[in-house]
Amino acid sequence: MVHDVIVVGGSFAGLSAAMQLARARRRVLVIDAGRPRNRFAAASHGFLGQDGQAPMAIRQEGLRQLLAYPTVALVEDEAVSARRTDGGFTVALAGGGEAASSYLILAIGVADELPPIPGLQERWGATVLHCPYCHGYEVAGRPLGVLANHPLSAHQGGMLPDWGPTTYFTQGAFEPDAAQAAYLASRGVTVERSPVVELLGAAPDLEAVRLADGRVVPVAALFTAARIRMASPLAEQLGCAFDEGPLGPRLRVDDFKQTTVPGVFAAGDAATPMHNATLASASGVMAGVCAHRSLMGMAA
Repeated sequence: MVHDVIVVGGSFAGLSAAMQLARARRRVLVIDAGRPRNRFAAASHGFLGQDGQAPMAIRQEGLRQLLAYPTVALVEDEAVSARRTDGGFTVALAGGGEAASSYLILAIGVADELPPIPGLQERWGATVLHCPYCHGYEVAGRPLGVLANHPLSAHQGGMLPDWGPTTYFTQGAFEPDAAQAAYLASRGVTVERSPVVELLGAAPDLEAVRLADGRVVPVAALFTAARIRMASPLAEQLGCAFDEGPLGPRLRVDDFKQTTVPGVFAAGDAATPMHNATLASASGVMAGVCAHRSLMGMAA
């Protein structure tokens, strides 16, 4: 069977894309390996109507609703390769077999690469966090820290005092410039130049961080922006172009979520500069609608 669209990735972006196509009565196959980026978080916040719900619970309910449409199918497997064929695309599965479609939507997501600091990985998604809008409310009023990991970290350092007293850890590599330093000072942020070398407390809780000079600084939650990479090789295999951002690559798409490869659309964290559940879902809606436009023979 040749599907109208294969959606690779079954989290917020992929399911939102598939829903638009399902409601247009198109044949849709969702391929998902069950490893969403948000699997480390106990709750999703700031997502209208879903605030406080577990990401996996949101996904399961979305999948239940999606699979009620008779033209939708799900394969719980990893898509390991994709290639262009006459009239469309073929996707190969880790478990064997292939699936074919006229169009592809890549909602492949990204993988996070944290700095190699003892105690960081086991707290990721609990007390080591990426986004104050997503998680700041739950740790508000306690001592907070920003672990600098890229040139824009000082911007996050200036945001965080709205949630609690903040220390900006430069890690000896991301010193704020004069304007940034003045802004941090105006916001009451403490700048600490001795690098964090260890996180302390019974994980996933966090009590403090140890610095390279031996001092211990009380911190209840540490915010950092992980470096990112594509969670799947499919886009590279297909020849899609990438743009390099401050944290890593992202798929280049136009306003209609079309990649540089005709017939391949992309949505979610792999194709957007800002990452949260609402933005991922919204980009999936756009990708699904625009893939349908292409199926109807409409120019983007």
